[in-house]
Amino acid sequence: MLRELYIQDMLLIDRLELDFQAGLNVLTGETGAGKSILLDSLGFVLGWRGRADLVRTGAKQGIVTASFDLGADHPAHAILSEAGLEDDGALILRRTNARDGRKTCYINDRRCSGEILRRLSETLVELHGQHDDRGLLNPRGHRQLLDTFAGIDLGDIRAIWRKRAALAKQLQQAQATLAEAEKDQDFLAHALDELEKLAPEPNEEEALDAKRRLMQGAEKIRADVARAFDALGGQGAEAQITDAQRWLEGALDAADGRLDAPSDALSRALNELGEAQRGVEDCLRALTFDPLELEATEERLFAIRALARKHNILPADLAGFGADLAQKLRAIETGGDEIARLHQALVEAEAEYDQEAKILTLARQKAGQELARAMDGELAPLKLDRAEFVVQVSDADAGQDGVDDVTFMVATNPGAPAGAINKIASGGELSRFLLALKVCLTRNAQGLTLIFDEIDRGVGGATADAVGSRLSEIAKNAQVLVVTHSPQVAAKGAHHWQVSKSVIEGITHSRVIKMEDQDRVDEVARMLAGDSITPEARAAARALMSP
Repeated sequence: MLRELYIQDMLLIDRLELDFQAGLNVLTGETGAGKSILLDSLGFVLGWRGRADLVRTGAKQGIVTASFDLGADHPAHAILSEAGLEDDGALILRRTNARDGRKTCYINDRRCSGEILRRLSETLVELHGQHDDRGLLNPRGHRQLLDTFAGIDLGDIRAIWRKRAALAKQLQQAQATLAEAEKDQDFLAHALDELEKLAPEPNEEEALDAKRRLMQGAEKIRADVARAFDALGGQGAEAQITDAQRWLEGALDAADGRLDAPSDALSRALNELGEAQRGVEDCLRALTFDPLELEATEERLFAIRALARKHNILPADLAGFGADLAQKLRAIETGGDEIARLHQALVEAEAEYDQEAKILTLARQKAGQELARAMDGELAPLKLDRAEFVVQVSDADAGQDGVDDVTFMVATNPGAPAGAINKIASGGELSRFLLALKVCLTRNAQGLTLIFDEIDRGVGGATADAVGSRLSEIAKNAQVLVVTHSPQVAAKGAHHWQVSKSVIEGITHSRVIKMEDQDRVDEVARMLAGDSITPEARAAARALMSP
């Protein structure tokens, strides 16, 4: 239940604090006095979409705070728990709107996202504005209203619909891929045969190129290497170093240690020289080749490069390309099996969808009958006891929400056929149908504050009195706020606020005054008679306000 609403620097309101009560709360005032500002401000703190220019002229930011009392079973508790927010049975929403348009919201003094705020608001307040009956006139919204009334969960059928659509797309892609692949089957087979015969290995082209270049320059390289080998061998450096070491060894004892280091160095040099000789010898063996081997190497190298150019890929990628070709050919061979599998899965998904859609249709038909009966009970107290409300469930194209169209139809006169609301109901009747429908849709909502903005427009006299009585009856089990121009509705209120505006030092201000006793009589009298309140008007007001 909405307990307090604090508004600061919003449009025409500089500062306002309202304490709301249980039961029927009415707000009255002249047209343009600022009643809609209160609703705009409340919608702002609840995170609803609305006008952007809410900050009062000259102010840095606007602030709206709303306090709610939550019952033990109120659905807002689950949302607060999920969001990790403090929950002690009271709920304080605060939202600020800076001059530059930035908006910040707080829940129990903790900053939160607009998404959490909007989820909470759905459990707190139901607003029915002056143009909400447009939803009644639009059949596209009727199915959703019926589903809301019945508590129908569309999660299962939507999941099946998505699975069905995904399978259909996969099947279409598989069929297209197979058809495209079959057109290239001969090419794929020929290309794979070429690759398998050549059988290129990863990085083979690079190795062949290096081997070819080595063989091409081998003669010149080999002559130089051979001369180096001779210079290092037994007739060259090795012999000379060996002689030098032998001569030094003969003089070691007489040199008193001065030749130990040179002798050791020569020993190391002989070891290193041996390593060099072995490396040069290995190179000489490698440089010895058969000219036919060069020819074979070049032939294979050129074949690999030609095949790579043919397929417009790098030679190093030929091995992977062959694997891709083989995979495509296998896909052609197994494509029929995959298509058959997908087709069978799609048939099963369509059958599952059809079954779920039938269950959903039966649920909607049953809910339509229940809503019609509930509406019959609501229409009678609103002077529409001869009217009939009909929920028509008809076939529609399959979609994520089933195969049903839902249309709300009415017959306002006995014996007359039911027809679309916008063709049968007058403006005043539309308002009453809306009131009845909203009552039916929110009947099981716990702790919900119902707000009606001029729900009584287009009606007067006994009909307006019936609307006021019905609102008063609803308010026995729920908190109801009504913005009204009807004295009959205002007279039924348990709590009454008057909204007015004035100009102070050239600036327009809206103010709200809670009315009691004689002031309330005068306000209802003003609504009956206009600016000049007569004794007769006051008497009529008292008569309306009497239990």
